[in-house]
Amino acid sequence: MAFRTSCKCLGDYLKVDEQQTSEVLKTSEVSKSGREDSMKVIKIITILMMISCVSVNAFAQETIRLSSGEWPPYQSEHLKYNGVASRIVTEAFALAGVRVEYGYFPWARSLENAKTGEWDGTFLWFDTPERRKIFYISEPVLDIQYVFFHLRSEPFDWKNIGDLKGIFIGATVKYDYGKAFQSAEAAGTIKVERAPNDKVNFKKLLEGRIRIFPNDLDAGYEIINSNFTPEQARLFTYHKKPVRSAPHHMLFSKRIGRNRTMTERFNKGLKQLKSSGKIEQYLTESRKGEYKK
Repeated sequence: MAFRTSCKCLGDYLKVDEQQTSEVLKTSEVSKSGREDSMKVIKIITILMMISCVSVNAFAQETIRLSSGEWPPYQSEHLKYNGVASRIVTEAFALAGVRVEYGYFPWARSLENAKTGEWDGTFLWFDTPERRKIFYISEPVLDIQYVFFHLRSEPFDWKNIGDLKGIFIGATVKYDYGKAFQSAEAAGTIKVERAPNDKVNFKKLLEGRIRIFPNDLDAGYEIINSNFTPEQARLFTYHKKPVRSAPHHMLFSKRIGRNRTMTERFNKGLKQLKSSGKIEQYLTESRKGEYKK
């Protein structure tokens, strides 16, 4: 808006200046040809200045407001780049010429802010039929995976749930690790000991009280890097086969008219960012604890 206002004022000024110059030229003893040449110069300057204003407006960066919450290492106002997922979102939008403004709220409020259109959108969320009724949903920003963590000193391999028989497995109370895992646990096919939280399970893993522990890969490394010494952190590793995969998305409020186009622009920027290899780079940096302030 500031650019358009400045250009309008400039245009008004030039119009006035042209009028004043014309009056002066009419009352002066300048030749007719001289007056015509001067008027042509003024008109050319006016046209060039207005073209300049249009060019500035064309490249003025738009802003989108996203309602977020605390979910380290993905989203947090206490991490560099506001977390690894926020960095991905920021750079995907930047490729589309859009600047991002973040707000942090409890997660239920964060979703409601976008639902009502108070904020333009929110992330990271599952894609569900109910949400498609009220949001435009982006391509997956991250495919968040649960993997089995274990110690480097205790090699581990598996291909299916049957391979987990006889292995002492840690898990967290009320967590869902996918249908196959939950069914095997309920049937007693696998031996699982539930603990109050993830931190306790990583401690038990380090102490050798359990052999494997399924956890969100990046959130798991966030816990490790935040609660153990660098020497202890290096003792942990994980099996690359996922226990469960869960794509997470951007949600854009359908109450905001431009959001259908904004979703398309974000998807295009995200695709470009993925093709560059930077997303994997950022995830690797995050897992090393490099996003700590």
